[in-house]
Amino acid sequence: MRWTLLPAKAILRKRLLRRPPIILQTIADRSWQVAPSETAISRPAYFLPNQLERVTGTAYTDDPRREMAGGLEIVHAPSRGFSVKDAWLVDGVMYKRNAWHWLHPRTGAVPRLRVEREIDHGSVYSTFVGNGFFGLWLTDDCAAYPLAADAGDPITTEEPVSPHILAYEQWLGMKPTRLRSAFLREVVVFDDFGQTRHKRARFRALGERLLSRVKVEPHPGVFILRRGSGKRRILNNELQLAEHLRARRGFRIVDVTRDDVPAIVAACAGARVVAGVEGSHLVHGIMVLRPGGAVLTLQPPNRFCSVIKRTTDPDGQHFGFVVGQAEGGDGYRVDADEVERTLDLFPET
Repeated sequence: MRWTLLPAKAILRKRLLRRPPIILQTIADRSWQVAPSETAISRPAYFLPNQLERVTGTAYTDDPRREMAGGLEIVHAPSRGFSVKDAWLVDGVMYKRNAWHWLHPRTGAVPRLRVEREIDHGSVYSTFVGNGFFGLWLTDDCAAYPLAADAGDPITTEEPVSPHILAYEQWLGMKPTRLRSAFLREVVVFDDFGQTRHKRARFRALGERLLSRVKVEPHPGVFILRRGSGKRRILNNELQLAEHLRARRGFRIVDVTRDDVPAIVAACAGARVVAGVEGSHLVHGIMVLRPGGAVLTLQPPNRFCSVIKRTTDPDGQHFGFVVGQAEGGDGYRVDADEVERTLDLFPET
């Protein structure tokens, strides 16, 4: 058992002295490049006229019209590794001297000062965004796991995890050490946010590993029901749209609030289109979507989000959307005819 005052000092430094934290990577003992930076041109999205006029609010998207038009020069940051000696992991934050690296928000206002474990050679693959959003856990944290496994004992934080995460860990061969707090004699962290070919190859290898466990037959598409899961955005006619596409186009239906990972992967495998409310749950299908496939997001007008497009573009997949119309408080409705006409815009695969 060890004790450290660094969490308390960090809070005092921020609140009383008003000094921003130093980024942990800037004081690393050693750093290296995993993959170089790359430049790419974004792909245009598929959508009907006047859809963007319905947008009343955005999430993680500055300029929907410009981003959906495509043709933007995107600079994908390099993937880099950083080795740090004698760091402390306490309640979701890594500390060394005056430097921090956040993995998730602190769980309490009073900082913990005691650590229960000591790790000789650890490697952190989890990220702040991955701990906050299931979809980014699949696209970013899982893709970084092979890097961590090569560099040391793969480490993640000790937070409650869903049955879906546990199942994916089993199917993908992930065996992390979950830590609430620890003294890390040497720890490796990664900057791996750029969608480079190196990262996409790692992500695609995960999808192939999932596909190897199920029977894959090409089929028109899968509609992934969100229902009330995740951050609240309720598509009032979600089930009706899913049934409509099953009857008219032969789509399969997945319900992430009821189905387990084997059933979800089996239903998504071979789909030409992954459709549903915009959100992390669609990444279940994107994980096994082949290049040339398509993703159709049904967007609430007050929360238009293009994060998924930034995942599909580098993988050579098509992205389309329909913006719904507000209905009944915080709900919205999407027209089935607009969904069908948008599907018809996608190239044949």
